Amino acid sequence: MSPQEHRITLLGKPGCHLCDDARAVIERVAAELGVPWEERDITASEEDQAKYWDMIPVTLIDGVQHDFWRVDEKRLRAALGS
Repeated sequence: MSPQEHRITLLGKPGCHLCDDARAVIERVAAELGVPWEERDITASEEDQAKYWDMIPVTLIDGVQHDFWRVDEKRLRAALGS
């Protein structure tokens, strides 16, 4: 699967400094590899809050949890096949 066939989702909440750090890594990697990504505010979903509150930021690749608390750029790139 090429990187362009994946989708990254960042789960976070407003005012989260770790989310800001994760966003910067995801933005950079996604731009370089041409991977679409989105950000989801967990405070907008009771289900997301219950599942992810203690782990944000959480990174999903194709809807599957990949990382939490921090985004490791090398690990993200490897998961995307680059």
